[in-house]
Amino acid sequence: MPTEVPSLHAAYANTFKIGAAVHTRMLQSEGDFIAKHFNSITAENQMKFEEIHPEEDRYTFEAADTIVDFAVAQGIGVRGHTLVWHNQTSKWVFEDTSGAPASRELLLSRLKQHIDTVVGRYKGQIYAWDVVNEAVEDKTDLFMRDTKWLELVGEDYLLQAFSMAHEADPNALLFYNDYNETDPVKREKIYNLVRSLLDKGAPVHGIGLQGHWNIHGPSIEEIRMAIERYASLDVQLHVTELDMSVFRYEDRRTDLTAPTSEMVELQERRYEEIFNLFREYKSSITSVTFWGVADNYTWLDHFPVRGRKNWPFVFDQQLQPKESFWRIINPMS
Repeated sequence: MPTEVPSLHAAYANTFKIGAAVHTRMLQSEGDFIAKHFNSITAENQMKFEEIHPEEDRYTFEAADTIVDFAVAQGIGVRGHTLVWHNQTSKWVFEDTSGAPASRELLLSRLKQHIDTVVGRYKGQIYAWDVVNEAVEDKTDLFMRDTKWLELVGEDYLLQAFSMAHEADPNALLFYNDYNETDPVKREKIYNLVRSLLDKGAPVHGIGLQGHWNIHGPSIEEIRMAIERYASLDVQLHVTELDMSVFRYEDRRTDLTAPTSEMVELQERRYEEIFNLFREYKSSITSVTFWGVADNYTWLDHFPVRGRKNWPFVFDQQLQPKESFWRIINPMS
């Protein structure tokens, strides 16, 4: 007889939430599967600024409402993603009616109206928001990413955004979210940014470690050092966008129709080691979200090599558990 597949989130019920990034089409075809294995979901794209607020006087809440309604009906938590980002933000946000750059006052008023409307709509239904996404620069010699938010508002745009989000829903957990979070140089920038916000009284409740990793790196020690550094700020940590690419970022090969045995073995080992590490820091890590559900769909199929298949999750293309699933389940049994 086939082995009954246990619920992934139930196995971690006393450890941290287990989440997945979803879109509305997924809920139609994979809703039961998602409800079985995940007790937190994030809209992959459908709550981003350009998706939900494409024109100044028009909001498009249909997709976001579908996701939130599904979650509420299933007793699943929702992470909101994201309020302030340099990408996927409508062009009109940064311009006045003449097409010139928006003033600081105009841009802040638009941000407040957006946050009041979006966060307010889902008040009490979304337990955490990625308030600001990717504001730190990757280049070693720069601190803040050069964005329209920074150019038109100034460095305090983060403080403003967190304050507005807290006012809109005082009970939601508010996160700063970023990638390359284990790189020692960028790690210190993220640490210093959040520390400075906290010193100014900003309502920052946590740091989101995106976790777009691969089977070769970062090392467990690098991840551990990042967790400990961020946790020293006495904030919650969420792993927000976890996937385990079978390719290094710089690898541009396109010849594979399935992962090699070496890739499979490395992925299994990496998932086991990383979840062992997460459990070790469960007092700080309160949610771990995969940036997708299963290998049938992942943004990595189109990035950094468009059209190249990737197999980054613990469920395969048929929604069946891979050996990596059993590796992260068994220690919890």
